[in-house]
Amino acid sequence: MWDGRGPLSFVASIDCGRLPTAALDIDLPAAGTLLFFYFDGQLDDGEALVLAENRESWAGARVLYVATDEEVAERGTPARLKPYPAVPLAARVEMTATEPWHPSVRAAFAPGAPLGNRYDHPVCSQEFLDALWEFDDEVGHQIGGHAHSVQNPVEIEIAEAVLDGEVPWDDPRLSEEAGNWVLLTQFDSEHAADMMWGDAGALYWLIRPEDLAERRFERAMFTWQCS
Repeated sequence: MWDGRGPLSFVASIDCGRLPTAALDIDLPAAGTLLFFYFDGQLDDGEALVLAENRESWAGARVLYVATDEEVAERGTPARLKPYPAVPLAARVEMTATEPWHPSVRAAFAPGAPLGNRYDHPVCSQEFLDALWEFDDEVGHQIGGHAHSVQNPVEIEIAEAVLDGEVPWDDPRLSEEAGNWVLLTQFDSEHAADMMWGDAGALYWLIRPEDLAERRFERAMFTWQCS
């Protein structure tokens, strides 16, 4: 529930026990289920937006972890919410790459270069960007790895939110904070499930590695982007 707004819609579940956890770059539980919920605008025609920069809206996106030994009961869809069609998905292992604007790439090739701009290195050339686009040309659903950001790196959005938006892009604290977050999962718009996030956008949940190790999924941060 988002107090004052209403119930969140169920977006997806991940059966951790069926994932090739040894191949992942994040420390997911070996068993149990992750459940993802989002206030998708059904109840208010999209009036209330869940935004990383708005702390009061953070209750509009949640991730819950249910261990295998926890007692659970199935519940029906809350009134006035239309459930998304169930679409079973299978996972496959793939490589991921991040854009040159990501703080970690910038730190490797152009230390000290300000965020938000191209810098003098071949990874910023149009030829390399075109090749990178051919390697990974769609967002897709993903667990771990480098996020496929629709706009600026989602790690920067989360860092700005955590720092209350008071740190300029040329402040090294922003890059440092962005490096503290890893992708937990991203969910693309999905025609088969009648899911459309903005204009063909995606939902992202990120988490600090230490919170992931302690299974503190309530500390995961959410953002979304669309084209």
